[in-house]
Amino acid sequence: MANDTTLDLQPTLLERLIDWREQHVTDRQFTLVLAFFVGLFAAIAAFVLHWLIGQIQQLLTSGFHSESFNWLYLVFPVIGIFLTSLFVRYIVKDDISHGITRILYAISSKRSRLKGHNCWSSVLASAITISFGGSVGAEAPIVLTGSAIGSNLGKLFKMDNRVLMLLVGCGAAAAIAGIYKAPIAGLVFTLEVLMIDLTMASLLPILISCITATCFTYLFVGGKSLLNFQLDSAWLVERVPASILLGIFCGLIALYFIRTMSACESIFGRLRNHPLGKLVLGGIVLSTLIFLFPSLYGEGYTGVNILLGGKTEADWDAILNNSLFYGHSQLLIVYIALVLFTKVFATSATNGGGGCGGTFAPSLFIGAFGGFLFARVWNMYELGIYLPEKNFTLLGMAGVMSGVMHAPLTGIFLIAEITGGYQLFIPLMIVSVAAYLTIIIFEPHSIYGMRLAREGKLITHHTDRAVLTLMSLDSVIDKSYTSVDPDMELGQLVHALSRSHSGILPVIDTGGNFLGEVDITKLRHIVFRIELYHHFKVKQLMSKPEAVLGVNETMDRVMQRFDKSDASQLPVLDVDGRLMGYVTRTHIYKQYRKMVADMSAE
Repeated sequence: MANDTTLDLQPTLLERLIDWREQHVTDRQFTLVLAFFVGLFAAIAAFVLHWLIGQIQQLLTSGFHSESFNWLYLVFPVIGIFLTSLFVRYIVKDDISHGITRILYAISSKRSRLKGHNCWSSVLASAITISFGGSVGAEAPIVLTGSAIGSNLGKLFKMDNRVLMLLVGCGAAAAIAGIYKAPIAGLVFTLEVLMIDLTMASLLPILISCITATCFTYLFVGGKSLLNFQLDSAWLVERVPASILLGIFCGLIALYFIRTMSACESIFGRLRNHPLGKLVLGGIVLSTLIFLFPSLYGEGYTGVNILLGGKTEADWDAILNNSLFYGHSQLLIVYIALVLFTKVFATSATNGGGGCGGTFAPSLFIGAFGGFLFARVWNMYELGIYLPEKNFTLLGMAGVMSGVMHAPLTGIFLIAEITGGYQLFIPLMIVSVAAYLTIIIFEPHSIYGMRLAREGKLITHHTDRAVLTLMSLDSVIDKSYTSVDPDMELGQLVHALSRSHSGILPVIDTGGNFLGEVDITKLRHIVFRIELYHHFKVKQLMSKPEAVLGVNETMDRVMQRFDKSDASQLPVLDVDGRLMGYVTRTHIYKQYRKMVADMSAE
């Protein structure tokens, strides 16, 4: 009985809390409070994830010898993918892949409502995957976790959809800020990648969540940076041409990464109904690549730090440890190029085989290896002024990230903040902008947004398109129509018209199929002539509508149909040709104006 009483009181206490809040605290003030807690919980999630990854990796690889290859590289990645698949299949029972794409979809189509399990499931799944060697990043799972925390806190306190969208952005920004101790990067990531508009109403909550996450991360792990970088030499204006060329090179690397990733996803997508086949294919590819190139193991930040922190050839040769290339310093460039080329396959095999992780860290990894390769080849062949390889490793990270994510500001500020490389701010801007301008020639959307863009579900900063994306066809369908039979006489048609609130009556046969419609404005010359009531039937008077809408059409497509047809209302049919209802131009415009007003409100 005591337990039952406690369970009964819990909802009542929450409702009382919500009532008190609504009476004493404004929505704007309470949003700031929620933003603080979103930042706190996101920082905790990021700390827990990286702690789990570090502990498990230390346990698995502590006995490895750097002077030779290790056969366990063939085993651990397969085990990690297998365990993650079991966890997702039997415990989570939901798809948790493509974390940032899932957030974009939630914002665009689900009104920023993420499932409760996203607050923890991605953390555990990605910890298993990465610690066993999965060649993916922990950032996207943490971003999904932070956004889910924001979404579910907002739902718990019954906040409206606009506040939910803002809290999702706060969670994503806090995740990036917490992982990298980079609050500005967290802010611009939300603006560029999640495309949440920057207004005074959104700026302060996002900043609060970013600062909160950053401060608590410092409290948890201290002041040590994720990446170790010391400026090799000051920036010189003579290196501008090389920086531009590096940006173009990074843009082409980003194009290769996106296109190859998409192609690999298509291959694994064909095995959707064959989980064992996905596991075998992904496991074989991933374990083989990691055995040949141990730098692909896990997130890869160890290899990135070797390139960023090296001062002598012996330092950089450490990247060959644990591999078949150990002791062959002359093959360093070959090794770097092969790792750069194969990283995308390792990442695709990890996620495609059943693992869980993101492409955030892989883009940084490829950028670091690409920047080092560019500078090393440039210096080997003396193509111009000497390029400090450590500096260009850093610049390459910003360039590839800017290209892959279509987010040059995020690339600039993230790399500058996590490495303290503000001395390279100008070349960071040059490389990031050049990479972005190169990639948009070939790919109009980021790796996160291209899947949704193909389906017309991607929200953008363009207000008109954003509103149409957020609108759903089902919400504007009027299903209270009066239908008529094709064999009905004119007199019966007039009687049916008296019961209808519209001047257009759909004609439907006995099988429920839509045949056409009767527009009463076109029958004025006979509708009042009683002597003709038995001379005409509906099938003689009906006509085809100016256009027909499919139930799965996007609102952007619906508006195009209205513009081309100049009709006041159009029928909506399901996939079997049955009438769902009518959509009127006035109803769409009314909802459109309301949503524009809501989005513009401070």
